[in-house]
Amino acid sequence: MSDSFASTGAPRLLLLGSDGQVGWQLRRSLATLGELIAPTLDECDFTKPDTVRRAVREHAPDFIVNAAAYTAVDKAESEPELSFRINAEAVALLAEEAKKQNALLVHYSTDYVFDGKQATPYVETDPPNPQSVYGRSKWQGDAAIMDIAPDALIFRVSWVFGEVGANFVKTILRLAAERDSLRVVDDQIGSPTPASFIADATAQILMLIRQRRSNFSGPRCYHLTPANPVSWCGFARAIVATAREIPGFALKLEPEAIEAIPSSEYPLPAPRPANSRLDCSRVAADFGLHLPGWQPYLERMLRTLSLSLPHSFPPSP
Repeated sequence: MSDSFASTGAPRLLLLGSDGQVGWQLRRSLATLGELIAPTLDECDFTKPDTVRRAVREHAPDFIVNAAAYTAVDKAESEPELSFRINAEAVALLAEEAKKQNALLVHYSTDYVFDGKQATPYVETDPPNPQSVYGRSKWQGDAAIMDIAPDALIFRVSWVFGEVGANFVKTILRLAAERDSLRVVDDQIGSPTPASFIADATAQILMLIRQRRSNFSGPRCYHLTPANPVSWCGFARAIVATAREIPGFALKLEPEAIEAIPSSEYPLPAPRPANSRLDCSRVAADFGLHLPGWQPYLERMLRTLSLSLPHSFPPSP
């Protein structure tokens, strides 16, 4: 790693994808660690390799935190080349540049690298078997980092939600304001992961690594999700129930009116894992990280959104 990473001076952090759900939260969390640089999409476009190289070489960071990704899961089935260009090829290039710069690379992956067929939560050493174009593109990017970057952290997350961007929470709120009944799949289980939780955990982990630099060697992969896994249907019911307790939301839908259905009754272009539960004991043990439930984050997000009502809730991608 670079000398400035090891020194007591403030490190330089390069944040990519700062306008996304996780990136927007990372701008807040990482700003306390050192000099934060967040290029725009034009300045670092993952479909244009030269801009990725230039962003790393010009800023010479100690940390590279990559929150940029192609995340349109269903659309990826008809855009495989673009998905792999962003999630795999650009990530491999970023790993090469991080190695040349002697920088620590932080990257975010997904539960979709697994097929979801095993009965227990997945650990980091379970063999990936992605079933979708999106999942395969993310796994190829992960594999490139593990092969190339000498110092890297890969965090696998799932079912991300937050105040910025389109996501499941906003979709359910929009539908709950329009309808008095809803059908949601109940045979896919995972942990809804707040973007703010991801960002705060990342900042805490980077601070610890810097404090005990001599004990770190990479690359490493960690699962990073909150406690209390739930089905999509259970999550939808919790969203509606929580929102109905907060002044400002005018919802027609009652939680009990959300019908549980199997995935077979709601076919989508990209298959989803039935079991998206990730075992996070490794990250908790290595960094003393507390893994709370997602429910307080959901309530906090809804209270924040209620302050800006009437609010538009776009459909999730």
